[in-house]
Amino acid sequence: MQLSKSQYSEMYKEASQNSKAYINVPKAFVIGGLICLLGEYLRTVYKGMGFDEKLCGIATSVTLIFFSALLTGLGIYSKLAKHGGAGTLVPITGFANSVVAPAVEFKAEGFILGLGAKIFIICGPVILYGTLASAIYGVIYWFTTL
Repeated sequence: MQLSKSQYSEMYKEASQNSKAYINVPKAFVIGGLICLLGEYLRTVYKGMGFDEKLCGIATSVTLIFFSALLTGLGIYSKLAKHGGAGTLVPITGFANSVVAPAVEFKAEGFILGLGAKIFIICGPVILYGTLASAIYGVIYWFTTL
């Protein structure tokens, strides 16, 4: 299919939506803030249960990951993201959602080729480049301390 520049430009205009930043930015701020507020509330609850600081952080992270994965599996997180936009990309919940979403999407293909393969679409590159970056940083640090 050959398109002229004007035809492509017209198709682009039809397909792209104008973003209303004056609405989207405050919604993202509120939704992201509520997710962070939930994290702080959980940390306070765990601290009240007698957990030390390190264990409070771990328990809070695990709980937020669990809720994010559960809401993704139930189809609720995507609805929240539709309204919250970038606010739902709060690192731990957004990452959990990005790991679970492809697995849920491809569950029809079976456990091995669907769920097993697709769950690492997002986290695989993150783990790979995180490990690579830390190794490079370690080598640079080693050379600077000689």
